[in-house]
Amino acid sequence: MATMAENVIAAGSETHPPMLEKGMYDSWKTQIILYIDIKAVNILLLGLPVDIYTLINHYQTAKEIWDQVKELMEGTKMTKQERESMLYYEFNKFTSDPRESIHSYYLRYAKLINDINMIPMSMTPMQINTKFVNHLQLEWSRFVTAAKQARDLHSVTFDQLYAFLKHNEKDTKEV
Repeated sequence: MATMAENVIAAGSETHPPMLEKGMYDSWKTQIILYIDIKAVNILLLGLPVDIYTLINHYQTAKEIWDQVKELMEGTKMTKQERESMLYYEFNKFTSDPRESIHSYYLRYAKLINDINMIPMSMTPMQINTKFVNHLQLEWSRFVTAAKQARDLHSVTFDQLYAFLKHNEKDTKEV
């Protein structure tokens, strides 16, 4: 049966912190703290949703990241009514940015709709779909018209509308 030391040696130096040698405690302590922080940062960053990751990826230490994630996940203690009011405002002012890709527009819109659905707020598929297609940039207008004619905006999802528009993205860039 192998000893722990033999197992550590067999595992390779990349998978464990450096071995402690007499007289080298301060150096070892520094390396261990750095090793642990790097591992913790990697675990935190790999487990975050994209929208949270983009807000905190500039922090350097695991503690900074953890504190920001905690704050973002807990959020401010808004009442349901305040949150609903804020989301209606965001929904009403939502529009595409100049030269924004259809994918980026879709991701921003999907996040907003997910937030709306989490409360839940009463919005019809028609409201959601109409907002999605009517606030794209002008170069999408002919494909928006085609989408409206080919699909019933009462019954499709904006995900399906996105798929239709994404399929035509190459043609939009030519216009």
